[in-house]
Amino acid sequence: MNPVLWTPSQERQQASLLWRFMQSAPTKLETYTDVHRWSLNAMEDFWAHFWKFSGLRASHDYDRVLVNTEMLDAHWFPGAQLNYAENLLAGDADRLAIIGCGEGRDDERLTRGELQQRVASAQTGLRALGLRHGSRVAAFVPNCVETLVLMLATTASGGVWTSCSPDFGAQGVVDRFGQVRPQLLIVADGYRYNGRCFAMDTKVNGVLEQISGIEHVVRIPFADVPSELAHSSVVEYPDLLQNNTVVPEFTQVNFNHPLYIMYSSGTTGPPKSIVHGTGGTLLQHLKEHQLQCDLQPGHRLFWFTTCGWMMWNWLVSALASRATIVLYDGSPGHPDLGAMWRLAERTGITHFGTSPKFLSACADAGLVPRDEADLQQFRALLSTGAPLVPEQFDWVYQNVHDDLHLASISGGTDIIGCFLGGNPLSPVRRGELQCAQLGMDVQAWSPDGERLTGECGELVCTRPFPSLPTGFWDDPDGAKYRAAYFGDFPKVWTHGDFVEITAAGGATIYGRSDTTLNPGGVRIGTAEIYRAVENLPEIADTIVVGRPVAGDVDIVLCVKMAHGATFSDVLADQICQAIRSATTPRHVPRHVLPVTDIPYTISGKKVEKAVLAAVTGRPVQNRDALANPESLAEYEALDFGDE
Repeated sequence: MNPVLWTPSQERQQASLLWRFMQSAPTKLETYTDVHRWSLNAMEDFWAHFWKFSGLRASHDYDRVLVNTEMLDAHWFPGAQLNYAENLLAGDADRLAIIGCGEGRDDERLTRGELQQRVASAQTGLRALGLRHGSRVAAFVPNCVETLVLMLATTASGGVWTSCSPDFGAQGVVDRFGQVRPQLLIVADGYRYNGRCFAMDTKVNGVLEQISGIEHVVRIPFADVPSELAHSSVVEYPDLLQNNTVVPEFTQVNFNHPLYIMYSSGTTGPPKSIVHGTGGTLLQHLKEHQLQCDLQPGHRLFWFTTCGWMMWNWLVSALASRATIVLYDGSPGHPDLGAMWRLAERTGITHFGTSPKFLSACADAGLVPRDEADLQQFRALLSTGAPLVPEQFDWVYQNVHDDLHLASISGGTDIIGCFLGGNPLSPVRRGELQCAQLGMDVQAWSPDGERLTGECGELVCTRPFPSLPTGFWDDPDGAKYRAAYFGDFPKVWTHGDFVEITAAGGATIYGRSDTTLNPGGVRIGTAEIYRAVENLPEIADTIVVGRPVAGDVDIVLCVKMAHGATFSDVLADQICQAIRSATTPRHVPRHVLPVTDIPYTISGKKVEKAVLAAVTGRPVQNRDALANPESLAEYEALDFGDE
């Protein structure tokens, strides 16, 4: 059993929201294990109690908690009517809501009352442009106050929100928004990163050329750079707010009404457009913030994220728990790696969200955060994007704070939340995620569907939960949705991660079990990379995998040269530039390596799983299904220069 690095004091445990929840429950609960067991064995009682405890606002109560316990047929809280934005904006008008920060920008602070007024004005402005119940609003934007205001104005009206970060290339945006066909597009004039300013008009015009039906474009003057957009109706954000509306109108919607459309990886085509419902998203986030992270009114939550990652959606939902959120746009290492730690001191962050990649960069640079800034207000350090390795647990307690809830969490865009993570009652063990989250029946399964304890297996969830996607966009019969998550084990959610569950209920994530790439926690489909390089005349074929490294994933692209072509560093640079231009910098491979052959199945499919096993030293399963199994020897011998 891994050693305990931190145990919450009795005083801290009894001051937590989870403790209060347990004391108010209609059944006797003494430990986290008790609460988790209750949340599975009495799902309706658990969620009904949490609905009331959380302070969730609804204009019409639900008829019952759950209809049908089969995963694919579960129907949560029928009859309920609510509004997402109303829940986020409720509370004391004088309490601080947002601190907006970023490269080249002064900090901006808004109370809840001031935020509500801006949302009301933005809502009136957007309605004049045609925003209605069910309208789809797409945003190609930085992580800033203006973006949050426009999201809340959209969802207050019963609209559907979807977003991408500004570092996406035009094709990457088209691959996503093109499926949704938004009526309104929100963009920025530019953004700043690592001390440089990037104009967005060329990329935005590329998007406008390829997506029809966009009626209006709202432009945020974020970077103060020239911007010429090829659209007949471009409305400036400040003009949108030129009205006297002070109170938003909150359109009431049912529990499963679409709230967010998010994008997960596409391995054989465009990214999947995942639809998340209003009530499921809100309830899941309330549970995770309040019971798992102990985020209380007045606490300040930060996560380094972009608007293209689900952690942005998770972060902003914290407003519903009456916390203050800190938004930041720019590089986490500008002007140096101490910047985020100094931001934490300046803004009074209590819950600091980051990634193993950032922590590794700080450790490698010899940075000691507690010497860089006063972090005594820290209560929790949260990490996701990749598994935290044991040495990183040590580093945090030695260099950040020795009395700190360190919670490595795991879930994803697919569920807009977490399967595994932390809780404020249990000890933190070196190298482990503390527990399965409440209401989540997470197990490790063998390929035969056998439940495993103390062994690595496929991460599955065997019971329904409120933040299950309502489906995929434009998938009327649900076939794509079922194939994505229920193809391996009927009626059981398969997540695509390898996990080990300990006898004590802790967990270790070992990386992806499917072909999805996951660098820095951003899931990337292999199809986007293939599409970016398929037209290069020097390349005959390619295969790409995500190779786990300490605290992150390296993208490895192997290329088979066309007849007569020769691999070179110049060509490798051209390949990387083609990928960067078509997608994002996160898609760019860490390694581009020449190979003589690409392994295929007898039926003609690339076998990314076999290549991943080969480059990580694991046994390759089912070699008999390969048309050219001898090709794997070359992959097993690849030199990555880090051994």
